[in-house]
Amino acid sequence: MNRSECLDKAKSLINGDRAKDYGDAFDNHERIADGWNLIIKGAMKTHGYITPRHVTLMMDWLKTARLLNNLDSEDGWLDKCGYSAIGMEFCDKEKEIEDSLRSFLGNKKSR
Repeated sequence: MNRSECLDKAKSLINGDRAKDYGDAFDNHERIADGWNLIIKGAMKTHGYITPRHVTLMMDWLKTARLLNNLDSEDGWLDKCGYSAIGMEFCDKEKEIEDSLRSFLGNKKSR
């Protein structure tokens, strides 16, 4: 697909099915921004940075914001389940990383 074909396809999507499924683009992105701002604020308060788990929350909120316009979107509901499962999996992974970092820093201090 060349760039013109790509742009034509994108144009038909954002002016067709996407517009129908997600509603007005500005309103949809405003809902997404509202939720993401809350998640980022919480991330900064608890961690000082955004973790992969925070990103799964943000992506879940993206799907939520879209579903608010179309509650019948099976794909949206399935994606929300998927992001929740990924977020849960990341709990263990992030804990392993944090434990390794603590161990490394603890060994550095004892030298």
